[in-house]
Amino acid sequence: MQIVQQQVCFGGRQIRYQHHSNVLKCDMQFSVFLPPQAEFGSVPAVYWLSGLTCSDENFSSKAGAQRVAAELGLALIIPDTSPRGEGVADDEDGAYDLGLGAGFYVNATQAPWNKHYQMYDYVLSELPALVEAQLPLSSKRAISGHSMGGHGALVLALRNPERFVSVSAFAPISNPSDCPWGEKALGAYLGADREMWSHYDASLLLLSKGCSLPMLVDQGEADNFLAEQLKPQVLVHAAKAGHADLTLRMQPGYDHSYYFIASFIEDHLRFHAEHLS
Repeated sequence: MQIVQQQVCFGGRQIRYQHHSNVLKCDMQFSVFLPPQAEFGSVPAVYWLSGLTCSDENFSSKAGAQRVAAELGLALIIPDTSPRGEGVADDEDGAYDLGLGAGFYVNATQAPWNKHYQMYDYVLSELPALVEAQLPLSSKRAISGHSMGGHGALVLALRNPERFVSVSAFAPISNPSDCPWGEKALGAYLGADREMWSHYDASLLLLSKGCSLPMLVDQGEADNFLAEQLKPQVLVHAAKAGHADLTLRMQPGYDHSYYFIASFIEDHLRFHAEHLS
C-alpha cells in the first residue's frame, strides 16, 4: 500500500492509500481513519460503502464521523465505489448510475464489466485481508453504507454473517430487483437471469435466509428517491417474514444528502461499537 495523503484528525490519522487490486485488475484508492487507540493495539473496524457518483473521499470529508470514531476506538475503512483507470469499462453515454462510480458491489458476469467489476469480492475479501495484514486492526468488523452503498452493506452482511457483527444503512436501495437503478445495473452487470439478481437483493435475501445480525436503517421522509428507488417498506416486510432484527427509523424532513448522514452517523457508530465490543 502506498500512502497518497495523510493528516492528523481528532488525535487519530486520516490516510488515503493506493494499491494494485488483483481482484479488480487495476489500481484502487481507499481511505482509512485510525483512531488514537490504534497507537497502542489493534482496533475493530467499520467498513463504509458510499453511493452512486461517490469515491472514498465523500464520506471522509462530509460525514463528520472521525470525532465519534476516535472516541469509540473504531477504525473506518472506506473503499472507492468502483474500479477506475485506463481500460476500465464505463457507460457509453456517461450515465451516473452505471460504470465508474456505480459498481453496485456485485461480481459482474457480463462483458465488458466482468473484467474489472468484482466489487463484492474486493470488499468482502481482498480489502480486509490487505488492511488487517498491514494496519493495527482486529478481525472484528461491522459494515455500513449509503444508498447504493447501503444496498452493498446489507447484501454483504446478509450473505456473510460470520464476517460482520452488525450492519447499518442510510437510505439503502432495499429491493434493487424492482427499481430503476437496480434493474439497470443488475441487468448490465449480471445479465437477464433474475435469479442471479436475487443474490444481490437485500429484501429477497432476508426472505430466503433471514438474518442473525442486528440491523439499523435510517431513511429520510423527504428523500426524492424514497418511493421509486429505495422502497424501505419492502425491506421491513422481508425482515418480519425472516424474523430478522431490523430497526428502521423514518426521519422527518431529511433528504438523500450527506447532511442526513452527518446528522445520524454518531448513532450508527455507537450502534456498531456496542456490538464490536
